[in-house]
Amino acid sequence: MGAIRIAIVGLGKIARDQHLPSIAGNDAFTLAATVSPRGEGLAEVPNFRSLDALLADGPAIDAVALCTPPQVRYDLAAQALGRGLHVFLEKPPGATLAEVVALEGEAASAGVSLFASWHSRYAAGVAPARAWLADKMIRSARITWREDVRVWHPGQAWIWEPGGLGVFDPGINALSIATHILPRPFFLTEGTLSLPANRAAPIAADLSFRDSAGTPITMDLDWRQTGPQTWDIVVETDAGTCTLSKGGAVLTLPDGVEAREDREYAGLYARFAELVQTGQSDVDVAPMRLVADAFLRGHRMVVDAFED
Repeated sequence: MGAIRIAIVGLGKIARDQHLPSIAGNDAFTLAATVSPRGEGLAEVPNFRSLDALLADGPAIDAVALCTPPQVRYDLAAQALGRGLHVFLEKPPGATLAEVVALEGEAASAGVSLFASWHSRYAAGVAPARAWLADKMIRSARITWREDVRVWHPGQAWIWEPGGLGVFDPGINALSIATHILPRPFFLTEGTLSLPANRAAPIAADLSFRDSAGTPITMDLDWRQTGPQTWDIVVETDAGTCTLSKGGAVLTLPDGVEAREDREYAGLYARFAELVQTGQSDVDVAPMRLVADAFLRGHRMVVDAFED
């Protein structure tokens, strides 16, 4: 197989900061086109105002990376799958669980690859943390994910709308790590979601989970933190403490600290290339299922209005 000809649909911050450099740095891909409704493309590749226009008049492509807000992603993904294209879904993979499951079936029927990507699972410390925890007795886990929404999502109204997830947009990154490194499945027992008076999605959440053996897991999410940002997962075990900090980039075990270069999106594109080349899909909805459960079971508390 030659290089995978890929188009990026949605040229926002995440596409420019992460997808474009990762595609450029992977010989398995060549960037064939972009889609941006505002017409803000790149000088070196053709840009189209819609996926319809790309498929009608654009160059031949093998795959698309969908970097749009999740609320509009299903129709784009279904259209691409129906044309026999492999599809890379930015996280979260959709606005609802049901549509992601539907897309998985559509990819199987079309004989193409669907990748529901979770970039935080490819942080440097995650794989060694998972290996270290595999044979340990887990006594508790604590997730603290606090950041400043004004820094990370300035002026992005879609993230406050239904399907945009609010503080669970970063929080789902933590859950993607936790569901990957903890050896047993876990589920929500109670929670409180703090919704600004003028928004449809939460700005903070305080959640309690337990795993199938009764082990307590807590989660503290807040989008109002200024100054230093906090992205930590601390797991207490019978052999000592395992700490992932800086979003999974730094791993601290009882015998020392390990930190490596951030190559999350490089890892994602290596995985996508593998899926395309082997004709497989990777669609894990476990992190999204826990977020859905928080909305199902969490108590809603109205807090002060929030303005960007």
